[in-house]
Amino acid sequence: MLAKLAGVKLRARAVMEGVLSGLHKSPHQGQSVEFSEHKEYAPGDELRHLDWKAFGKFDRYYVKRYEHETNLKATLVVDASGSMGYRSAPLSKLEVATTLAGTLAYLLVRQQDAVGLSVVTRAGAADLPPRAAAGHLHTVLGALDGLQPAGGTDLFAAAEHLAEKVRRGQLVAVFSDFFDDRDEALGRILALRARRNDLALFHVLDPAELEFPFDDPTLFLSLEDERRIEVNAREIRESYLEEFRAFLDRTRAACTEADVDYTVVRTDEPLDAVLLRFLGRRQRRAA
Repeated sequence: MLAKLAGVKLRARAVMEGVLSGLHKSPHQGQSVEFSEHKEYAPGDELRHLDWKAFGKFDRYYVKRYEHETNLKATLVVDASGSMGYRSAPLSKLEVATTLAGTLAYLLVRQQDAVGLSVVTRAGAADLPPRAAAGHLHTVLGALDGLQPAGGTDLFAAAEHLAEKVRRGQLVAVFSDFFDDRDEALGRILALRARRNDLALFHVLDPAELEFPFDDPTLFLSLEDERRIEVNAREIRESYLEEFRAFLDRTRAACTEADVDYTVVRTDEPLDAVLLRFLGRRQRRAA
């Protein structure tokens, strides 16, 4: 069903509706009328919350903040390298990543949190700074919709870039297959947690990568460079699966040690179920 919906915006809205129907309660439902405090106006704040009396008194713009509002800022990090273009299911890894990121963007803006985007490519990272305005959501979704997988993976450089751009105390959600030749790349990403950020990793994988359902002699082509290899798939299946399980175990163990929220996402599973698991864990942790 999701594969038939053209564009990130439609897919993300469909997933969001499934998530909202699956949530039993939310601390941000409805509009609170209980006033909490003032904050100085910043670009992206809701203009309807401007306090004109405070402006008349102090000659500065202040915004009323209510009890249901938070200071949360989130940066969604999407890996757009060539390997993210692989698909054996209806949606590619990149399409799943952008749909999940778009859905989270919808949910964050819905509860008046600020959301930004950082797209990871071999050429560097393209950024949209976090904002809470509804119009900014369309900018984020438009950027996600225009992504095409290309080039190699350089998560280490992406982590270095994020360390410079992301302020402490943000939610940083990374959507990637984490295929990087540099062993230290994952560690550099996890170091963002040590900077007091709330870090969540969505490990997006195709079922063929997890199960290796190939039997015949097969020519495998790299999606990130010119490499190619022809093998008897049946002969290497067990060794491939052993290596891949070890890769997953190392990634999961490193995230656990760093106190990072880690989610394996199969591209053939319902995406609302993925986000409900993620949000459920966070609700239990906050309780």
